[in-house]
Amino acid sequence: MGVSDRVGAACAHRRPGRGSPLSASDRTRRADEADALCAEAYRDSGGPESGAALVAVGGYGRRELAPYSDLDVVLVSDDGVDVRAVAEKVWYPLWDSGARLDHSVRTMSEMVSAADADLKVALGLLDVRHLAGDPHLTLRLRTTMLASWRRTAKERLPALQAMVRARHESVGEVAHLSVPDIKEAEGGLRDATVLKALVATWMVDVPHVELERVRLTMLDVRDALQDTAGRPTDRINPEQWSDLGHALGLTDAREAQIHVRELGRRITHLSHLTWRRVDAALARPAPNQRARRPELTPLAPGVALSNGEVVLDRSARPAEDPVLLLRAAAAAAEHDVVLAPATAARLAREGVPLPTPWPAEARQLLVRLLASGRGLLAVWETLEETGAMSRALPEWDRIRMLPHASAIHRFTVDRHVVETCIEASALIRHVARPDVLMVAALLHDIGKGSLTEHSVAGEPIAREVATRMGFAPDAVDLIARLVRWHLVLAETATTRDPDDPATVELITDRVGSVEALDLLLALSEADAKAASPKAWSAWRSGLINDLARRARAALDSGVALPPIVTDDVQIPKEVRRGSAAITVEHDEDGTRVTVIAPDRVGLLADFAAMFALQRIPVRAARAWAQEQYGVSVWEVGVPDLDAAVLRQRYEAVVAGRVEASKRLRRASATDALEPTVAVRPEASQQATVLEVRTGDRPGVVYLACAALADLDIAVRSAHVDTLGPQAVDVFYLQEAHAGVLSDQRAAEAAHAVRAALTAAAGGS
Repeated sequence: MGVSDRVGAACAHRRPGRGSPLSASDRTRRADEADALCAEAYRDSGGPESGAALVAVGGYGRRELAPYSDLDVVLVSDDGVDVRAVAEKVWYPLWDSGARLDHSVRTMSEMVSAADADLKVALGLLDVRHLAGDPHLTLRLRTTMLASWRRTAKERLPALQAMVRARHESVGEVAHLSVPDIKEAEGGLRDATVLKALVATWMVDVPHVELERVRLTMLDVRDALQDTAGRPTDRINPEQWSDLGHALGLTDAREAQIHVRELGRRITHLSHLTWRRVDAALARPAPNQRARRPELTPLAPGVALSNGEVVLDRSARPAEDPVLLLRAAAAAAEHDVVLAPATAARLAREGVPLPTPWPAEARQLLVRLLASGRGLLAVWETLEETGAMSRALPEWDRIRMLPHASAIHRFTVDRHVVETCIEASALIRHVARPDVLMVAALLHDIGKGSLTEHSVAGEPIAREVATRMGFAPDAVDLIARLVRWHLVLAETATTRDPDDPATVELITDRVGSVEALDLLLALSEADAKAASPKAWSAWRSGLINDLARRARAALDSGVALPPIVTDDVQIPKEVRRGSAAITVEHDEDGTRVTVIAPDRVGLLADFAAMFALQRIPVRAARAWAQEQYGVSVWEVGVPDLDAAVLRQRYEAVVAGRVEASKRLRRASATDALEPTVAVRPEASQQATVLEVRTGDRPGVVYLACAALADLDIAVRSAHVDTLGPQAVDVFYLQEAHAGVLSDQRAAEAAHAVRAALTAAAGGS
């Protein structure tokens, strides 16, 4: 074989026939042939063996040539060595062979300057590989580039991150694009290369074995794509999926889509994780300012924060605590930090399964996770990638990586569901049951993938899942109803005459109550916004809201509030003598604390301070007056409470040794949910009813009750409930020595409570 024949063979990279298996060995062979071609061209040019070298960069430098890849080469020389004549003698034989060539000629100092000036050049030079000429010059160039990259990483990584984000916004994501670009899109080969560059900084780490596995598999996809297309391309058109699947040894186009999108999602997850770690590393103080041991900041029982990642602390017992996985996930999402993949994998592997039905804490944590906003996405990715999600919710596998049939949807079904939860989290203040809304958002498309219409198929699945989660029958019915009819508002509003009584009747028959209607409206909005920004246009939202308004008027009822509590309990002797009694009971679902003391204005505030100062989360509470005594029962989320310790804290609050107001007003971080306080005059004729909704955090009940006590307003009865991330508290108020509050006093009470909660949340 002559030189030109060998050149042509190397240029074509000996493309395998259609459908033949591809592997790393094919890329290695193509690189070896191209190397031989370049080395021979350099030798024939008479290029010097000292002071000049021909090097490969980029993908060719990594020996990752696809069937139609360019040969990215640089003729580099020491300063003062003229290689312009050599360059022409090197390039022409390569051009004559038909090779696709991307070439340049630079001195060593020019290479350094180019890398300093252009981030893309710097990235490409991290993969410098010797082809011909002076190997010592190549080694010096590679060492210089790596040393410069590591030395300047802190200054250059923000620009690299901005460049990556701009590319993602421009191109889209491999997992969700109808025509995915497996090189430039998010989750593509470009991201995998960036991850290798991030690891090269020595600032962060990434799961090397997993990254290489998925990156090499994506390279196989690119090889098969170019081979079947017969041209250089990184974009997979719809008609190419079948041939691509055949080339990869898969059964059909659907399996090929799932395979490629799974790879893209895995690279995306690794990319998100690594960039989070980069952000934490950049924010970290200099080494001489850091403690020698990583600090653990407790977040929840068994769960702590370390270097920006949620991990388990020494007290964690995965084999004994079925709620630990959800506790760790909720903590990570609410703090918008990384759930350490090793932690999630360990919990998926070693954790004890949740019992059926779930305990109340598990339900609460799931809702908090779902309602955490944008922090949900990264945590959910980790749960999926480590197998933890299938363990907690096996039904999720039904929709995982399932493409949408409708072109309006920008995501696969599973990602659309997560986006719906994120959108719904911003609407929980508008509904009476935020826990029901969030679980309905999670399950609204669970019926997709079957031959039956998905809302019909999804209803029994949602009912089964909600029952397993331990929801009460009325909540199960609500969740199932929302899943069954989650499309009815949008479909009816855009296709029926709103002035026709039959249109409104159709909606009222489906929803049955104002409570369900409000939930359905919120779910409809979240579902549309998650599908596409255009799906919730001003016109469309106007039609849907108008229909909901008409239906609400037809139903003509409000959400019922709990009545005044009148339970009678036995008053202990010490209470009758003027002391307080505190008893603690433990059961499978948590801890119940009963507190009884002589009634007075401010008593409930002191009880609440007792818990808040201990950072004890209150799930629910009821309080009422019995004779001249105040009784309250608190459901809390901390085991092993000691009644004696609680009594000491209560006595310290009453005696003024602890200033609860100062400590609790500044204890909380900014609350994403702005507090709402409403007077409900229709709810009771015996008392003035105040309904308070705010983000759940220690001190909410105390702050509200303390504000009321400052106005000398008595709390006749109280109902405290935590629905996911939202506290919903209802207070029945009376004047200390009279009855129902006047309108002015009711307004003053609402204003005082709102001001106290807003100030504590960091608001104005």
